[in-house]
Amino acid sequence: MYQKRALIAGATGIVGLNVAEHLHDIGGWEITGLSRRPPAGASYMRSIAVDLLDREAALRTLGELKPTHVHYCTWTLGRNEDENIRLNGGMLRTLLDGVAATGTVEHVAVVTGTKHYLGPFEDYGKVTPVTPFREDAPRLEKKNFYYELEDIAMDYAARHGFGWSVHRSHTIIGYAVGNLMNIGATLATYASICKATGAPFVFPGTPTAYRGINDITDARLLAKHIVWASTEPNARNEAFNATNGDVFRWEQLWQRIADYFGVEAAYPGEYNSLTERMSTLGPQWEALVAEHGLQPNPLDRLASPWHTDLDLGRPMECLHSMAKSRALGFADFQDTEQSFIDVFDRLRAERIIP
Repeated sequence: MYQKRALIAGATGIVGLNVAEHLHDIGGWEITGLSRRPPAGASYMRSIAVDLLDREAALRTLGELKPTHVHYCTWTLGRNEDENIRLNGGMLRTLLDGVAATGTVEHVAVVTGTKHYLGPFEDYGKVTPVTPFREDAPRLEKKNFYYELEDIAMDYAARHGFGWSVHRSHTIIGYAVGNLMNIGATLATYASICKATGAPFVFPGTPTAYRGINDITDARLLAKHIVWASTEPNARNEAFNATNGDVFRWEQLWQRIADYFGVEAAYPGEYNSLTERMSTLGPQWEALVAEHGLQPNPLDRLASPWHTDLDLGRPMECLHSMAKSRALGFADFQDTEQSFIDVFDRLRAERIIP
């Protein structure tokens, strides 16, 4: 019997799937994944269909599990931040109520993000933060479901005697299909349509986002960071930024992405909405799927231009300090340009883009 038993909430998502793959790669873990739908091809993982929004049904299933390490890598989008707090806080409470009573849990890791420093979706970009973001920065005087998740994790840990960690990622780049916030698949489908139609590959963000310095989070690095904090005693009961550890300018990266797809990079010098630009591209995408025999995914399942608009529409640079993780022994880093290329290569290999 495995001594380390991982329970991953959101096992089909961009983060959860990478955590599962990392645990499988390093070996020595029993891996159980929770998701509304089972993952495809992850035979190394025990997959359980659970909807954490259905509390009573979830508790019946969770009571049979005895994980040592819980990785909370899921979320749901509400109509406003009050609903985000209610829904997401409720899901985490349901998960922890279901497993904490077993007495087997040693650590709970919770993934949040940069909205910790920038505020909720409806206030996104309305604050003027000091960068680089550091973990000891005071919370904003705004409602934020990320704060709710942190407070829940700390409360349950104190009452049940397990450790916790919080992982504040930036925009996540990684392989996933059907993810709510997927910049990799969004740009890949957009660029593929531009290539097929001869349209320029227009950067949709602000001048500051285009020319300023930014960072990003590779889902593979985030997975390593989560597992590291879950098993490193010095990282117990801490909140961490979790980014690649390098910086980039979209002005350079946009050209590199354009070169990969063989399209013309362009920028009009002002913000323009990718959501509006892609809203009419469904027929062109369906034509590409048919022409190249791609997996039959509709464009709105692969692309999340609304979130890319938020990322690239910021009026400020966005940088995170990784000094705290480095000081405690996490030395991994990831080249951001390669993060995008690797995702594009995998999307092509899986016949998701041409």
